[in-house]
Amino acid sequence: MPAARPSYFPALAAERPDIALCRASAAVAKAGEAHAAATELGVGQHLVLKMLDAVGDCAQQTLAAELRIDRSVMVTVCDDLERSGHIRRERNPKDRRSYAVTITAAGRARLRTAEVAIPGFLAGAFAALTPEERVQLTTLLGKLLGTEGASE
Repeated sequence: MPAARPSYFPALAAERPDIALCRASAAVAKAGEAHAAATELGVGQHLVLKMLDAVGDCAQQTLAAELRIDRSVMVTVCDDLERSGHIRRERNPKDRRSYAVTITAAGRARLRTAEVAIPGFLAGAFAALTPEERVQLTTLLGKLLGTEGASE
């Protein structure tokens, strides 16, 4: 017997965009984790390498705040990246209570390899949307996150 077509959730999602956004986010996160497992670079690890490559050395606390990753999770992410030789952590000379994090040459090479697979992942994860709808979604999410116009 084929599974019954859902009938309640579409109405709920239309009534409660918060629920729809949470479920969509969970689905994209699950796809992201599967992609990360296939590329052997976790989502958080990828984001840390990407930010360090883009902005240069910074404090571990800054990475956590900017990437919106819990500080305790960031410690684990940085531990793993340091163990693999992708980053280097040293006491911050400006504030000995914090760590300055630096991407290594190996980290840059690993990031370049991981970046090659991102367009394919995004195309699959957002296949239900047209390119215009993806731009619109990105704009709307930027508004919700308070980041629209931040990179301009």
